[in-house]
Amino acid sequence: MASARKHTEVAVGVLIRLADDALLLTTRPEGKAYAGYWEFPGGKIEVGETVEEALRRELQEELGITIGGAEVWKVTEHDYPHALVRLHWCKVTDWTGEFEMRESQAMAWQQLPLDVAPVLPGALPVLAWLVEERGLPASAAEAVSTVA
Repeated sequence: MASARKHTEVAVGVLIRLADDALLLTTRPEGKAYAGYWEFPGGKIEVGETVEEALRRELQEELGITIGGAEVWKVTEHDYPHALVRLHWCKVTDWTGEFEMRESQAMAWQQLPLDVAPVLPGALPVLAWLVEERGLPASAAEAVSTVA
C-alpha cells in the first residue's frame, strides 16, 4: 500500500534550451532501476538540502553543468515497484559548462512530441503539461502518453 511507504524526495530539472524550446532528456544508467529509460535529469534530495541545492549538486555530478537557479514548478508523486517518489520539477533555462555524460548515459535535446522512448512513467504528467502549456495539438499529448 502506497501510503505505508516512505517517499523518496527527488529534485528534477526540466532543462529548456531557449534558442528552440528543446528539452533535455537523458537515459538512466546501467545498474539503476529502469536502466535505459529516458528521463529528465536530477536525483535524490539529501538530508538538509533544499530542492535547488540538490538539483545543483545532481546536475553537476551527472552532467558537469552548473545551473543558474531553480524554483519548483510542479510536484508529483509516482509509485514505482522499487520506490515511492515525490518529484520536485524545476524548469531550468540558465546553466554554464559543457555537458559531460558522467554516468555513461545518453542525452538528447527533444521537441514535443518526443522522438525517444521508452520514457520513465513518472515523467509523463510533466510532458503532458508541457504540451498543454505550449499550446500544442491534442495529438502531441497523445503521442507523449504512448511513448512509455
